[in-house]
Amino acid sequence: MILLTGFEPFGGEEVNPSSLVAKLAAERLDAMGYAARSATLPVSFKRAGVELIKLLEELKPQVCIALGLNPGSTHVRIERVAVNIKDASKPDNDGEQPVDEPIDPHGPAAYFATLPTRRILERLRREGIPAALSYTAGTFLCNYAMYTLLYFASRNGYPLKAGFIHLPYTPEIAASKPGPPASLSLELQVKAVLLATEETLKQTQPEL
Repeated sequence: MILLTGFEPFGGEEVNPSSLVAKLAAERLDAMGYAARSATLPVSFKRAGVELIKLLEELKPQVCIALGLNPGSTHVRIERVAVNIKDASKPDNDGEQPVDEPIDPHGPAAYFATLPTRRILERLRREGIPAALSYTAGTFLCNYAMYTLLYFASRNGYPLKAGFIHLPYTPEIAASKPGPPASLSLELQVKAVLLATEETLKQTQPEL
């Protein structure tokens, strides 16, 4: 089982590309013969972790890639590290705004993604998709979801491979923003997630 997650819209946006990319990529994986599911997480510190853990316990995925939006980015960012902190520059969708709080007071300071991040980067670049490794997923909901996912995996033995990828705006969204538009087409974003999944599955299913 492959689980792909995105986030609901936030900050007055009508669409969050991460949720749409997760849905489309899961549908294509399913059509290719893989058991795949997508889910949209709330932009909420109170609810996102609860819903993510519920999904993990229900589906017991072999691979889980969480997706999020990075406004202003010109490329796909493959995250390597999640840190044990909640520090929000603005309130989440429930109005909560933690400052300098640990995600888990008893948890480790950080977790590293278990996805083959370097291989994913190289594959995306070979396929003509602009991408880079990133060493900070921020301190908002994206980092929170990544930390929660990796914390769960470390305690339960699954997902075997897990991590987080930040995506840019699509051109349609970027065109409505001030300043130089930074975006990547929806099709390339979906392709990036499919390739990342494929590279990950090669490590869990060597015959691929």
